[in-house]
Amino acid sequence: MTNLAQTPLSDRLRALVDTVQHNERTLRRFQNVELRLIGARDFASFLDTLFSHLPQAFSLASVVLWLDDRAPMLLELLEPGALDAIDQPNLRTSREGGLAAQGLCDEGRPWLGKLGKLNETARRAFFGDADTPGSAILLPLAAGDTVSGYLCLCSDDPGRFAEGMATDILERFASIVTASLDNVAHRERLKQLGMTDSLTGLANRRYFDERLREELMRAVRYGVPVACLFIDVDSFKRINDTYGHQTGDRALAAVAACVRQQVRLGDTVARYGGEEFTALLQGDRTDALTVAERVRWAVEKLDLQDDHGERIALTVSIGVAARTIAGTPSDAAVQGRAMMEEADRAMYQAKRNGRNRIEALVKAGSNNAPR
Repeated sequence: MTNLAQTPLSDRLRALVDTVQHNERTLRRFQNVELRLIGARDFASFLDTLFSHLPQAFSLASVVLWLDDRAPMLLELLEPGALDAIDQPNLRTSREGGLAAQGLCDEGRPWLGKLGKLNETARRAFFGDADTPGSAILLPLAAGDTVSGYLCLCSDDPGRFAEGMATDILERFASIVTASLDNVAHRERLKQLGMTDSLTGLANRRYFDERLREELMRAVRYGVPVACLFIDVDSFKRINDTYGHQTGDRALAAVAACVRQQVRLGDTVARYGGEEFTALLQGDRTDALTVAERVRWAVEKLDLQDDHGERIALTVSIGVAARTIAGTPSDAAVQGRAMMEEADRAMYQAKRNGRNRIEALVKAGSNNAPR
C-alpha cells in the first residue's frame, strides 16, 4: 500500500502550506512595526521604531535612513539643533547619500543586492567607516513624484536581498514609512505652532511655564541653582506710535533674536507677552547678572532702521532673580513662582531707575549690588 504522505504531491502541498504560514507570520510582524510607526507621537519614537524595533523583528544587521532636509515637511524635523538632540548615527542627510541612492533606484524602483558591488562613494554615504553588510535593499520613500528619502535594510547574509526577488511587501512597507513620516512631521509642526510665538520665533508663555516646571524639578534633584530674567523693551509704545506697528514688530523680532544669541544652548527664552521677554537660565545670581549685561549691551548696539534708513535706538530694562530650589515638588513650584515675581518686580524697578539697566532685588545683608 502506498503511503500518500510520502508522495511528491504531498511534499509540494506541505511546502506550500509552510510558505503560506511563513508569509502570514511575516505580514503580522510588518503590521506590528507599521502600527508603531503610524502611532509614533514624535520624530524620536518614529526613529526608534526603525532603528531598534525593525531590526529586531526581522533579524537585520542594521537600518539606515537617508532624508532630504530640503523637503518641506522635514524642514522642522531636520534643523541642526534637532538632529544634534536626536543623535542617531544611522540617520543621514548628506547630499552624497541622496545622489548615490537616486542613481541606484532607477525610475523610483528599489535597488537590492550584494553591497560589495557598490562603488566607494555610495558605500561611504550610507555606512561611513562601519563594516559593509552582505546584502541590502534600498527603498525610495516617495509620495507621488516626490522622493523625501530612502530606507536601507541591511543583512549580514549575502543572499538575503538577492537580485530578482519579489519586493511587493517591502515596497508597501516603504509607503507606510513615508505616510508615517509625513504624519510625524505634521504633529511636530502642530506642536511647534502651539508652543511658539509666530512673530519672534521664540517659545511662547505656555512652553516657558512647562520648561520652568521641568527646570525646577531638575534643580531639586541635583541641588543646582536656577535663575530667570524679565526683559522689557523700553518705551516700546513710543516706537509703535512714531514708526508704526510694522516697525514695532521688526523691533520685537530683532530684540528676540538678540536675546537668543546671548544665552547658552540649554537656556530657554520666551516671549512672555507684548514687549516682554523672559529667560530661564541654569546658574546662580552672578551667572544671571553676567548674561543680563550681555543682553542689555547687545540690544543697545542693535542697528534697527526706520523706513528712511535712520537708526532707531533700542534698549531694555532687565530684572534678575535666582534660587537654589529644595523640598517637595509643590515646594519647588512655590519657590519658582516667587523667583518669577521677584524678577518681574526687579524689572519694574529698573524702569523706575532710568531704563536701559539691570536690577536685582537686594536682600538685607547681601553684598551683591545690581548694575
